[in-house]
Amino acid sequence: MTFLDAILLGILQGATEFLPVSSSGHLVLAQHMLGDFDQVGVLFDVLLHLGTLVAVAIYFWSDLSGLISSLWRRDDLAKQQRFMVGLLIAGSIPTAIIGLCFKDFFVGLFEKPAFVCVMLLVTGSLLWLAERLRNRDFARKEMNWTDAILVGTVQGCAIIPGISRSGSTIAALLLRGVDGETAARFSFLLALPAVFGAALLSVKDLDNVASGAFLPYLTGTVAAMITGLLCIHLLMGIIRRRRLHWFALYCWLVGGLGLVFLL
Repeated sequence: MTFLDAILLGILQGATEFLPVSSSGHLVLAQHMLGDFDQVGVLFDVLLHLGTLVAVAIYFWSDLSGLISSLWRRDDLAKQQRFMVGLLIAGSIPTAIIGLCFKDFFVGLFEKPAFVCVMLLVTGSLLWLAERLRNRDFARKEMNWTDAILVGTVQGCAIIPGISRSGSTIAALLLRGVDGETAARFSFLLALPAVFGAALLSVKDLDNVASGAFLPYLTGTVAAMITGLLCIHLLMGIIRRRRLHWFALYCWLVGGLGLVFLL
């Protein structure tokens, strides 16, 4: 893998992780088109996700610091924040169960670009339905345990390449009647333990990486982090303006063209 490959894939990951178009799906198709791309397991993909995790931590640092400090604070706001911590834990449980039980199956799907294209069509349909069916007049800003468990299950299934993690989780909450900005914020925060857990599972692959490959891996990770910061800000604005249907059209276009190209 060259430095240029690493940078381009890092930029692609940073953009598509937060814009609801499936980062894993785009990475699979891009790596397939590069032809000579090679990595140890899915370590490079996980490191790119780790870069976007850092972007989430930076962008939502005030939320994170409040959630962490609420564990020992006793003010009224801390009580609400501790409830949010509980929701994030509840949402992380089904994600962890699905990821651990079906890890090998999901990894195998990364070798099937045609399947990824079909899943991009599914992602587009989810976004379209969420935008059309969401309750704009009575959207709620408060979440409950059912919301958390449902979105955690959806996030676990979004390990499938071509299913957008951010797109599917935000769409699920919108269809549940949750306000768009609240849905996006919870989706991004819920990604933190999931991506961190995936990174831990891939640590063993570091021993198999040639010493000369570490720098390209690191370069791609930094590129993903910087691009991710910009795209989080962009998506939050898009959700406020209720323009998710444009991403549905994009997913349909990429998935359709991909199938034509591959088949």
